[in-house]
Amino acid sequence: MSIKLGIIGLGYVGLPLAALFAEKYTVLGFDIDAAKIKSLQAGIDPNGLSSAAQLTQASLRFCIDINELSDCSHLIITIPTDIDAQNKPELGPLRKATQMIGGILQKGMTVVFESTVYPGLTEEICIPILEQQSGLIWKQDFFVGYSPERINPGDTQRPIASILKIVAGDSTSTLADLVNLYGAVITAGIYPAPSIKIAEAAKVIENAQRDLNIAFVNELALIFDRMGIDTREVLKAAATKWNFMPFEPGLVGGQCIGVDPYYLTHKAEELGYSPRVIHSGRLVNNEMGKFIAEKTVKTLLQAGKNITQCRVLVLGCSFKENIGDTRNSKVFDIVNELIDYAVKVDLVDPIANASAFNPTKEKIIPSIPAHVQYDAIILAVKHDAFKALTLERLIAHATSNELYLFDVKAFYDRELARKVCRFYWRL
Repeated sequence: MSIKLGIIGLGYVGLPLAALFAEKYTVLGFDIDAAKIKSLQAGIDPNGLSSAAQLTQASLRFCIDINELSDCSHLIITIPTDIDAQNKPELGPLRKATQMIGGILQKGMTVVFESTVYPGLTEEICIPILEQQSGLIWKQDFFVGYSPERINPGDTQRPIASILKIVAGDSTSTLADLVNLYGAVITAGIYPAPSIKIAEAAKVIENAQRDLNIAFVNELALIFDRMGIDTREVLKAAATKWNFMPFEPGLVGGQCIGVDPYYLTHKAEELGYSPRVIHSGRLVNNEMGKFIAEKTVKTLLQAGKNITQCRVLVLGCSFKENIGDTRNSKVFDIVNELIDYAVKVDLVDPIANASAFNPTKEKIIPSIPAHVQYDAIILAVKHDAFKALTLERLIAHATSNELYLFDVKAFYDRELARKVCRFYWRL
């Protein structure tokens, strides 16, 4: 069977992967979103991260009919995995995608999962679905691999090809095949994992580790704020030691760092162990939005303002800089907490569109309304687009030209801000 790849799920992971593979192979990208497929067929990435040249390669096509993938040699699943309201794995989309693939699975095909899951899920849940839907036998009629995604959306310094790729297979021959497949396009190299479970575990602890490190500096920020100490200056001083790991405090959202640790804790609890450290880190990070909102409210009250008459500008609502994805953004925690205090909030993000995920009562607007004055301004996301918002421009939007600036991302120069602002605080 000649190599032809089917990519299932064309989001932040699947689309750039499809474009990269198309440089070497014939690729067919599939998604259930008809509007997205129409846009991609016109050479337009709805997320604005892939160029028209990448999307219009002769070797790359897009479709909404899963049956068109029935002659592929490899099917790669890049469906996002989320959590539910109880922080338990939400596997519905992954199960559905696996069922769809099972319906078109042919003898000799290899199915590769890139979605983040807990160790063992591919073999415990996905492979039985493939067998049931297809009537084929695993390791005899079809083969399975796992290669955890490592794409960092919006990071132009680390394109997908420059990030070392882990691959795992259900046999030595499957592993060798996937090493060659991915190795043809990943210039950074391939790491062959000993088993699918190890590859799954490696992915989930990558983000759990980062979550815990950020939780540590977030807790430091909570402590040092009570001491009147600038956390960023403490971290800068500590970083002079050769083995100090530099992490910054901040809001931990999105579909990876704020989600993946729950997959590991879920599996651990199924096995009778309750992870204390991981849960503690999640607790700290989940409280940061509330802390920032309360810091804002207390500061305004101390300034003698009537909090129910205050208007606050929040700059940025995506889960990270320079992308429009607002899913699981913790900025909304800030907004909702301010609303609970009866504060009026304007939520401005020039990248996220008005129809983006938004669990608040406030609309997302692309720019600061003209002639509106704010009692406080919160810089929540450091989009490059905000670089044009100098301190002078923010002061022009401040009530009585007295700027109360809460700089969550340490976006502005601290010394200059302290000189020109009525009040300046950074996380």
